Parts: sequence; C-alpha cells; structure tokens
Amino acid sequence: MTTNPISSTPILRTVLVWGGVVTGALAVLGGLIGFLVAGTNGLWSALVGVLVAAAFLLITVASILIANRWYGDPLYVPLFFGIVLGGWILKFIVFIVLLLVLRGQPWIEPMVFFLAVVVGVLASLMVDVVVLLRMRVPHVSDVTLPSDPDAGDRRDDTQEGGRGRPGADSGPSQV
Repeated sequence: MTTNPISSTPILRTVLVWGGVVTGALAVLGGLIGFLVAGTNGLWSALVGVLVAAAFLLITVASILIANRWYGDPLYVPLFFGIVLGGWILKFIVFIVLLLVLRGQPWIEPMVFFLAVVVGVLASLMVDVVVLLRMRVPHVSDVTLPSDPDAGDRRDDTQEGGRGRPGADSGPSQV
C-alpha cells in the first residue's frame, strides 16, 4: 500500500463532513416533524429513517476511501472494485435485513419512516452534487507523465557565446 494522494480523497472527506452535518439537521427536523405528526412513534420512525439513509451514504464513501489506500499498487483496480462492490452488497443485505426486522415493529410509523429515508437519500445526493460542483479538481488528475529521457542531454545554446540563433552554429552543416 502506498500513501499517494488521489484527487477524489478530499472530495469524499468533504462529503462525509457535510453528510454528517445534513444528517444531524435532518435528524432534528425529521424527529420534530415525526413527533408532531405521530407522537413518540413518529419521532423514532423519523430518526431511524434518517440514520438508515446516513448509514448507506457512509458505507459508500467509506468503501471508496478504504479502497483508495491501495492506489499505486499493481492490484489497485481489482481491489478497488472488489471493496466498492462489497460495500454495495453489504448495503443491499443491511437494507433487506432492516426491512424484515422493522416491518412488524409497533413503534414504526411506515409513512414517517419512508419519508425520512427518501428525504435522507435525496439530501445525501444533494450533498454529493454541491460538493462536486464546488471542488476544484483538474480535468486530468492522478496522472504522472513519463520523463523525457533526452532532457539531461539538452543544453541552452543562448548561453554559449550568442550561438542561440538557428544557423549560427559554426560547425559543419548537414544538407
């Protein structure tokens, strides 16, 4: 593993920070609205819905950040896609298990839970879009150009007695 920084790392860290801020705000707002609509059950339903959406955002971003640690390794691409795909499979399994576990709970208000999850997912997508629009990343990043093998053999002719003009060389000319 190398510690080569790649251009997506600061973007993903910013997404995590702003995702946490937005999740906190949604938890407060959703909990308040859920409490006003359906009492304590609405409060808990909204909080669980917002936390589910936040967990899915966290799993995606964390899997990419973890996979980026292998940047520069010959196995980087298979490791990256394996880790990210594993994160998606984990999200799918967690989602199915959560739906099965929460389906029959008496303290869940289904509509409040559903709306909290949808608003949480939309808010995380908005965070992604805003962060990506505001970050300054070059169009071509993480590229190392090959060095010029002849760069060491070149010399600046202007420093050799004014012979910097084309054709000013006193040596034999080639025709």
